[in-house]
Amino acid sequence: IDLAAHGQALAYAPYSNFKVGCSVLTTDGNFFHGCNVENSSLGLTICAERTCLSKAVSEGHLQFRALCIITDVPDHFIGPCGACRQFIAEFGMDFPVIMVKPDRSFELVTMHALLPYSFDSSRLREGQKASEEAAAVPLV
Repeated sequence: IDLAAHGQALAYAPYSNFKVGCSVLTTDGNFFHGCNVENSSLGLTICAERTCLSKAVSEGHLQFRALCIITDVPDHFIGPCGACRQFIAEFGMDFPVIMVKPDRSFELVTMHALLPYSFDSSRLREGQKASEEAAAVPLV
């Protein structure tokens, strides 16, 4: 939680003032943190979760034990946006996501709960197999 809060303090959010921090624990015990980085072309904004995971992946870490997100919203636990849920799912569905309020209260959820119908590489393989089977059927 402290590392996610450190990331949040570094957030660049001049347009929304919605500062988010994230930390991740790898399966081999390394920690990484990240923050959201806004852009005046809002579609180019990078969320804290994607910043954090990209830092870990760029250092060679692909397996994670837990991910933590902290915001300034006092009344609700804030989970990852849809794009981040899909990005996180790329690296597994079996680790917990810890959502933290400013008072450090938290809620623990699973990626399965956040993204119950995830799209992953197995779906790509299923689609490729179906395409290959369809292509093998002779046209009459």
